[in-house]
Amino acid sequence: MFSVTVRDHMMVAHSFRGEVFGPAQRLHGATYVVDATFRRAALAADNIVVDIGRAAEVLRAVLAELGYRNLDDEAAFAGVNTSTEALARVVADRLADSVHAGALGEGARELDGLVVTLHESHIAWASYERPL
Repeated sequence: MFSVTVRDHMMVAHSFRGEVFGPAQRLHGATYVVDATFRRAALAADNIVVDIGRAAEVLRAVLAELGYRNLDDEAAFAGVNTSTEALARVVADRLADSVHAGALGEGARELDGLVVTLHESHIAWASYERPL
């Protein structure tokens, strides 16, 4: 399996519901380093997994929809604990929508899968993997 990873970041504010979250139940900020890994079993006709420039642009666009926002105020997240794991899935699903819409080019329609990893810090991160 071949893969290409692009990286960006986003800053959000949010809070959680539930005793398991302790002080994170209060409104707080989070800065995530975000890795998006595109996978395929065979290289495209151009001998690439995906165009890295296009992948970086699409990741930036997806993160721009989330960054610098209080996620508690966003209708898409009403009633949702926006944990690192949950946000990884949201980013992955939005990237998948972009792939299917052709934003990464026709060759990217043959991608097999996608993994999105959100790094909360240098010692903690969460990932979500999905087929394409």
